[in-house]
Amino acid sequence: MLKFVFWALLAANALLLAYAQGYLGQPGGVDREPARLANQMAPERLIQLTAVQAKRMVDVVDAAQGVATVETPAPFAAAQATPTAPATPAASAPALLACVQAGPFSAADARRFETRIASLGLAERQSRIEVPFQEVTSHLVYLPPNGGREGAQRRAAELKERGVDNYFIMQGDNPLRYAISLGVFKTDGAAQKLVDQLQRQGVRGVRVLPRGPQGTRTAFQYRAIEPSLRTQLAGIANNYSDASLGNCD
Repeated sequence: MLKFVFWALLAANALLLAYAQGYLGQPGGVDREPARLANQMAPERLIQLTAVQAKRMVDVVDAAQGVATVETPAPFAAAQATPTAPATPAASAPALLACVQAGPFSAADARRFETRIASLGLAERQSRIEVPFQEVTSHLVYLPPNGGREGAQRRAAELKERGVDNYFIMQGDNPLRYAISLGVFKTDGAAQKLVDQLQRQGVRGVRVLPRGPQGTRTAFQYRAIEPSLRTQLAGIANNYSDASLGNCD
């Protein structure tokens, strides 16, 4: 009986050893090591990464996808790809000027001005207006009213003392009533020449008043334009008599 048990155990151990070594085949067709490694498909395509290479690959993928973890590693080549340089921010656009006004122009000058600026492409931002304008025909040199009739007579006496004989006290119902006129000139230069002469004679408070008919002239307003366009407009407007470029009222 003991011999039977001994040989039975020995046979069972032999069977277990043969099964473990694969001599009896694999149940269900499932391969085990080391046979499974020998049966792998295209083993040459596998790339074994070092710890440093694996860390670099994860960092690159995290930066590209904005995630903390990556479920499926990208190919090793992605770890060595050169990161794309950040896009350069676009230069900020210059601040636009709210409104500038060119003028005043006579009717003929307004037509010429519009023709010259046509190439600037400002038609949609341009508006045409009429502004008050005085056409100066003379320049009055005078002393402003001060103290009514008595004040005018007192100042007239002072002028005589300083050797000034060409004057008269202005009359009429207007702001210049009791002002003292010292001369009327066609040009501003001639008027300023008399002012300088009177100052040398000790006469103080002399003024020059441009005079002429009141009317209107044409002006052009431009809205939301670049500073460079303002410079161009100013260069053109300054070529016309009495015209200039400034901010809108």
